[in-house]
Amino acid sequence: MRSVLLTATEIGMLAYWIAAALVCVGVLSIPPEFMYSDYRNALVVAWNWSFLPIDVLFATLGLWARFGKLNAARRAMVSTIALTLMFCAGAMAIAYWSINLQFDAVWWGANLWLMLLSGFELTNRLVAYHA
Repeated sequence: MRSVLLTATEIGMLAYWIAAALVCVGVLSIPPEFMYSDYRNALVVAWNWSFLPIDVLFATLGLWARFGKLNAARRAMVSTIALTLMFCAGAMAIAYWSINLQFDAVWWGANLWLMLLSGFELTNRLVAYHA
């Protein structure tokens, strides 16, 4: 089940960035109520786009770890890197909104999901490693 949740989250993240790119070039329009807070502010837009590398990297590495042709040791290493990046991406967004005292249940929920899912999986691995 965790594998399905991770895969869906990673595919969802890639879909988010594809949609963001389509919005950026004017191919797609998203209603303002679904956008992040202050989405017209150039600094906030730059902040959002600064997540592109970490988000795409964790999603790509996570999918590669599960579906790529890797030996067990390499699969564990790539997956651990992906999970760590996923946690950091969520934590960075939550930190930003906390500092700015902004709360939106959808955006907080999505980023808390990244932290909880990856944190749970990393904790399980740590416990299994020390067992």
